[in-house]
Amino acid sequence: MRKLYWYISSYARKHGWIFLASIAGALVFFSLVLPLVHKSLALKPTTYVAIVGDYTLTNLPKAIKNQLSSGLTKIGADLQAEPLLAERYVVEDNGKQYRFVVKKEVKWQDGKDLKPSDVLYNFADVETISTPNEVIFNLPEPFTPFTVAVSEPLLRLEWEEKLIGPDKVKIIGIGQYRLLDYTLRGNSLSEVKIDGPEARYVYRFYLTENEAVQAFKKGQVDVLLNISDCYDLCDWPRLEKTKELAYDRYLAVFFNNTDPLLTKNVRQALYYVLSKDYGSARALGPINPRSWAYLQGGKDYAKDFDRAVERLLDDVPRQPLHFVLTTNSNFIAEAEKIKQEWQDFSVFAQEQCQKSKDVTDKNLCANLNIQVEIKVSNFPDLNDYQLLLIGQESSIDPDQYFMWHSSQPTNFTRYKNTRIDSLLEKGRKTLDFEERRTIYQEFQQFLLEDPPAIFLRYLDNHSIAR
Repeated sequence: MRKLYWYISSYARKHGWIFLASIAGALVFFSLVLPLVHKSLALKPTTYVAIVGDYTLTNLPKAIKNQLSSGLTKIGADLQAEPLLAERYVVEDNGKQYRFVVKKEVKWQDGKDLKPSDVLYNFADVETISTPNEVIFNLPEPFTPFTVAVSEPLLRLEWEEKLIGPDKVKIIGIGQYRLLDYTLRGNSLSEVKIDGPEARYVYRFYLTENEAVQAFKKGQVDVLLNISDCYDLCDWPRLEKTKELAYDRYLAVFFNNTDPLLTKNVRQALYYVLSKDYGSARALGPINPRSWAYLQGGKDYAKDFDRAVERLLDDVPRQPLHFVLTTNSNFIAEAEKIKQEWQDFSVFAQEQCQKSKDVTDKNLCANLNIQVEIKVSNFPDLNDYQLLLIGQESSIDPDQYFMWHSSQPTNFTRYKNTRIDSLLEKGRKTLDFEERRTIYQEFQQFLLEDPPAIFLRYLDNHSIAR
């Protein structure tokens, strides 16, 4: 035993440190390293999500951009801008200069610090100046909605060299979710993979809702995100279904205001004829009802055949009221209902015209026989239509310049109203909050008096998941 003790003590003196180090290393490995390796190797749950629309790398859907990054500002509950990646901001030079102090210790997903020089929004005609702490935007003229514009999430695009295959553009954001990979169909996205701390998302893109629904039925996607209807999936068991009103999207019948048949009187009459029994979903104009500038109690054009006839007999049309109503596959049922209501009303309108003492030429009464042809196109030509029933997204800021100002190519209704033009020009240059609210509420009043569209309802957002 004594001899064994000598051997052990001699070995311990010579190699004991190796033994102790091995024990310590094993403890560290099994308590710290192994769990991290296991976590990194563990398969994350992957959700396949369908998104409807044609998108590119430079035009990502909101859902993806908001996962990947954040903007200098964020949008509050009343749709006003609040600082986010900016500590604070000031407006100078009568609304032509916006100065943002960028927060420190904010990092891109590749570990680089966010610097003011990284803040690139590519606004047209806007000079961007960076200092060590600030980013300054110099605008050619005042533009009050600018603080809302910079709520757009910041993204960096860099070329990534691939060992195998062609080099690709890499998108880097600020946040926990990263863009892993993407595939293109031509210039359009067909699939995007997003990786998060606990889950992975694969977004697949479809041009129409019908295509997305078919993909869901075939098991190609697990989630249908923000579609207008639940289709026949409403009756499927073991599905999670949610429905909410999208107050930033509304359904309307848009008039082509260059059509000589669509006079102000005819537009108002068509407005009065339609039922609008949508309850809380009823839309009274193009401004989001949650906006600080929304006008409560505006003209609602409640269904009123007498008022509609009054409008038509005020200046009886010299041509038959024959219309082509264009819509997409989502709103065919609604288009059929509108057609039926207009044509039913025309019987009443002709009878009243024949009875009216103010109409001397009774032959004109035949022009009130409203006929409607429905044309279905999933991609309507905004340059070639008479009446258009589609959904439209309302802007976060109440500024409606791009939609209704007569100078704008994005004004697809070709609406021209000098008073509306003046209010829109004034509204986007006014800094005083209350004065700006007054301008946009006046805008809503006058727009409804000379309606460029029949505002019907806010759209439903259906999301369906397995």
